[in-house]
Amino acid sequence: MKKIITMIVLVMGIAFTTQAQKKDRGNKKDDFTPKQKTELAVKKMTLKLDLTDSQISQIKPLLRKQITERTEIHKKRKASKGKDTKLSSDERYAMAIKKLDKQIAFKKKMKSILNEKQYERFEKMAPRKKGKKGMKGKKGKKGDKKDK
Repeated sequence: MKKIITMIVLVMGIAFTTQAQKKDRGNKKDDFTPKQKTELAVKKMTLKLDLTDSQISQIKPLLRKQITERTEIHKKRKASKGKDTKLSSDERYAMAIKKLDKQIAFKKKMKSILNEKQYERFEKMAPRKKGKKGMKGKKGKKGDKKDK
């Protein structure tokens, strides 16, 4: 009887702990305003790319625009999450094209602002973020072949 009670208490403790951890994770990204996010992004880019003051003044509005658009899209997605409406393939295609067009325009503007060496470093920065997202859940599966 004591073993059963001990097991129940242990399971309940683990359940409460994991619930508390899940709640904390969701609040990390919503702490900053778009202006604050822009400042942080510019500072990080300055550290990695050794940006000049004129480059910073040119990049700031680009990043601010990109971040505000991203937060608006995120809010729209969050609002429609409760609804069961799914996008058609044409709508998803149009959204993907729009997203890629924005990325191409951003890249062109960055290329015109940065010098060659900085742009090479900028190019190397971007794939790391994409790779981390894409690798979720794929690690450690049997039968996967690693392409090198």
